[in-house]
Amino acid sequence: MLNLALESQTAEMPGARRLQPGVSCCTLPTMRLLICFALLLFSGSGLSAKVTLNDPTSRAGFISLLLINEAPFPGEHSYLSVNDTRTGMLQILWVLHNRIERIPRGYQQRHIATVSTNDIIDVITAGGTRGQVDGFYRDPRGIPTAVPRVHERVAYLTRIGNTGPPGKFAALLNYAKELGEAYANAGPDGPDIFRDLMWVDRIRATGSAFSWMTDAPHYSPGGNYLRIPPSNRGVLAGNQFFTLRAPQ
Repeated sequence: MLNLALESQTAEMPGARRLQPGVSCCTLPTMRLLICFALLLFSGSGLSAKVTLNDPTSRAGFISLLLINEAPFPGEHSYLSVNDTRTGMLQILWVLHNRIERIPRGYQQRHIATVSTNDIIDVITAGGTRGQVDGFYRDPRGIPTAVPRVHERVAYLTRIGNTGPPGKFAALLNYAKELGEAYANAGPDGPDIFRDLMWVDRIRATGSAFSWMTDAPHYSPGGNYLRIPPSNRGVLAGNQFFTLRAPQ
């Protein structure tokens, strides 16, 4: 069970006075007007906005589903901050994009992505449920989907994001949604922070990341992958990122 920290669901209006029992500060019609004004104020400020994710079988929705599932949220073990989770989401998206558009000299796409494709959905679902991205696959009809635990977690996070005024959960969910929509239209919306990484521990590298795994010493894709050190921001959102050794 996820041990997620629910954010505060109540807040007092700034400057509001506490009323003692039996003490009336205004007439009933005036009170009704004040309540209506307060509701309009909060509605106009966006505090009543709800998180609504895209259809997970759509291109944008499937990408968002993956980004949410692969990144930690408040209360989870590897969560550090909103910015860390956001940066991790974006770099995960860059890994997927790089496996299509930035195959380094001396490598073939099949060496890195196990498929030959120009479709990010194929990259995500390559190898089936236990393939390139654990739990993400195409069903017998070819529709992109994920195992139940993924949908259950995202639904749980969305319920929290829709509880009370929008906070960190809603911000992260909406950011993943925006990244998915932007990618479906034009590609990654933000910088590839590893693009210019040409050396890792005195080993010549290709630049950019091409894999990520849960941050643990025993997890490694092996082969020519190089673990990007923390000094180069190689650990983000509870994930270790990997670049490739440059060909000799």
